[in-house]
Formats: sequence, structure tokens, C-alpha cells
Amino acid sequence: MSFEAALAEAAQATDTLLDRLVGVPDGLEARVFEAMRYAVLAPGKRLRPFLVLAGAQLFSVAQRSALQAAAAVELVHAYSLIHDDLPAMDNSDLRRGRPTCHKAFDEATAILAGDALLTLAFEVLAESDTHGDPAVRCELVTALAQAAGAQGMVGGQMIDLIAEHRPDLDIGAITHLQRMKTGALIAFSCEAGAVLGKVPHEPRLALRGYAHDLGLAFQIADDLLDVQGSAGETGKPVNQDAAAGKATFVSILGVDRARAQAELLVGQAIRHLEMFGEKADFLRLAARFVIDRRT
Repeated sequence: MSFEAALAEAAQATDTLLDRLVGVPDGLEARVFEAMRYAVLAPGKRLRPFLVLAGAQLFSVAQRSALQAAAAVELVHAYSLIHDDLPAMDNSDLRRGRPTCHKAFDEATAILAGDALLTLAFEVLAESDTHGDPAVRCELVTALAQAAGAQGMVGGQMIDLIAEHRPDLDIGAITHLQRMKTGALIAFSCEAGAVLGKVPHEPRLALRGYAHDLGLAFQIADDLLDVQGSAGETGKPVNQDAAAGKATFVSILGVDRARAQAELLVGQAIRHLEMFGEKADFLRLAARFVIDRRT
């Protein structure tokens, strides 16, 4: 199977589960469920679920268990995009090629939809379908909470907001920001399969190293797309960072050095996978994909 086919298959399987998880009930509360579905089932690559599923395959984890974790991480990702687009944050009108959630519904409904998606993610991880061992489920809940909260994505978003008023931030500060805002959830995605498989420390350490370099390469690619891409390609507004005067990898390094750094990080990420042999080929291809993509 090609990487593109594997990515599409993972997306379809994840979307099938998400469609079941986010049904629309009768009653006035249906509106928030409609907004949840609008956000989480929007067209997208589903890269994070793919990383969960590809990582789980390394350790022969049951597909049902891996899909539960994959759906949970996409629920958190969708929530983060809703809140990231709000007027109080990035104030974006376009996401994945269509109006953002607060534009399609309204700000209050979008906030509630994001809240509901976030909490649903932990409900999914706590289900027995995720794993028969309650200790494994608790470990996943803890890990996702740390990745999504103030120690991870939320903390990174706080620094990102501050960065709009601090164009003097150096490369170390920007790296720290992106490790939290983008990298923490990617790291959870890469390690979830190891948690489900109850594997020892060494394989987890290798996946952690892979995720670290992959997350930074992903963000550099995003920064490059913001400068060189178009809204038609990316499905969201471009040149946002420059307009806000925000320090980024590209603003600090320049386009050519940033692209070279992304290539270096991809090479490092791939080397972390040596211990897994051919079983990790899809993860290797994913590392190339994150910097070659146009969306």
C-alpha cells in the first residue's frame, strides 16, 4: 500500500468512528452537536490519527483500541482549531477551505462545541473499548491531558499570543513554543500505540525522539506555507504571522535556512526509527510528508 492510500484509509476509519461518536440528538442541545460535527468531520489529512495507528502497528495493537486513541486525538485537535480561530485568538474566517466554526454558527456555540469535543476525547479514552486494562486507559488519559493542557498545547498557545507582541523572541523561545503548541499533541499521537502495547522504555524513547523532530519539522513547514502558500492551497488565511509581527522559524532563519532545518529534522526523525526496521516505513514516509505537503 502506498503512503497516500494508507493515510486515506486511516482517515476513513477515524471518520467512521467519529461519525458514530458525535451523533445529533433530539432537543435544543442539537445545535452544539451540529457544530461539533462541522468541526471534527471537516475535510482534513487526519495526520495525528494516522500517527496513532501507524505507531500501534509497530506493537500489534488491536485496531479497535488504536482507533479509539486516534479518534480521541482528533477530537482534541478539532477543539483546538475551533478555539484557535476565535476572534480572541487568531481571528480567522477560513479553516480547511470553508468558514470557521464561529462563522458557520456563532462564537458562543463554537466555544461550547470546542469544550464538548475536548471532554468527549477523555470519555472515549476511558471506555473499555480503548483497552481492557484500566491502568493503560488511565495512562492515556493522563498523557493526553498533559499534551493538551497548560504544560502542552494550551501553554504553547499562551506563548504564541505573547509572541505577537514580542518580535524579539529568539530561536530557542520559538522552538519551546512550538514543542508545546504543536509538538505535544504530535508526541502523544506517536507514543499512544506504545502505551496501548505496554512496551518497555527504549521503544517509547525512540518514538519520543521521532515525535520531537517531526513536530518541529511540521511547524517549520507550516511557517513556510504561511509565507509561500495560498489560501486556495492551505484552506486557511496566509501571511497571518507576518501581518501580526510574530516571530517564527521563517522570520528568524529566512526561507532557505528554515527549509534546510526542516530537512535536517526529518533526517533525524527517521534515524530514531532504526530499531523498528521495515515496520516503521509508514512513519518514515510521514516524516517526508509533513514537509512536502502543500496544505
